Amino acid sequence: MTNPLPPIRRSDDELVVTWQCPDRAGIVHAVTGACVSAGGNLTELQQFSSIDTGRFFMRLQVRDMTSAADLTAALRGIAPAFGATVNVDRLGRPVRTLVLASKAPHCLAHLLFNKDAGRLPLEIVKVMANHPDLADLAAFHGVDFEHRPILGQADTKDAGNPRAALPGAGSKGDFEQAVLDTVAAEQVELVVLARYMQILSPRLCEELSGRCINIHHSFLPGFKGANPYRQAHERGVKLIGATAHFVTSDLDEGPIIEQNVQRVDHSQTVSQLTAIGQDTESTTLAEAVRLYCEHRAFLDGRRTVIFR
Repeated sequence: MTNPLPPIRRSDDELVVTWQCPDRAGIVHAVTGACVSAGGNLTELQQFSSIDTGRFFMRLQVRDMTSAADLTAALRGIAPAFGATVNVDRLGRPVRTLVLASKAPHCLAHLLFNKDAGRLPLEIVKVMANHPDLADLAAFHGVDFEHRPILGQADTKDAGNPRAALPGAGSKGDFEQAVLDTVAAEQVELVVLARYMQILSPRLCEELSGRCINIHHSFLPGFKGANPYRQAHERGVKLIGATAHFVTSDLDEGPIIEQNVQRVDHSQTVSQLTAIGQDTESTTLAEAVRLYCEHRAFLDGRRTVIFR
């Protein structure tokens, strides 16, 4: 199980630098030299050279800056020579986040609690859902909630009639356009699927590439469809896990950010397996979100580089 999330480290005089480029000699020397020349003192440095893709990745924390603009200018001044992408951000700055949800509360509740507890550097601008069930949960945490029903689905009060026309219902395309409109209007930096039970279109996957995180149980590609934990119980599984990954058009096969697993046995009921699974999903998603918000997750082709 993932360890409890640590308190957020925030500092007005400490910056996070991320750097990625084709691998070659002299990168660390040039980047650290630029940081020092701008008046910075390095407090943390992690680096990785990918043999598979020939890419180089680095994350630095720098403090005692006279100016964040000076550091950014110094790094961007040397970046073209390396074909590098560089980003500078304030340590612990809350990341503007949109959460998509359906009915299951566990992942959303865990994110909201850890945000309020000072363990996730998030500014959740809105929760958008295709069912109304989680409105009270969002309201309790003071987060705006928008219910947008999708044509062809059933709401909680009419589960026996899955084709009922819900008031204000639109197509899945309408929902996705509303997501993109919110991303633009609210300057959203991260979209989190907190058990949002709809398949995203290739268009939305492309628009949100590298900034959308999903969570699913570890049984996939087995035990598809409804009641995966009942299926797992019937097959006598011994391990329950969860995978958090970047969203791509390849369903549930995007680059993996975080995974966890829990051992179970024959003595546990379906409800107990479900509870274990939901706890694992919640903590795994929250850890993946933390890694992203702290600029510790890098895309390297079809996989990720994670600096812990």
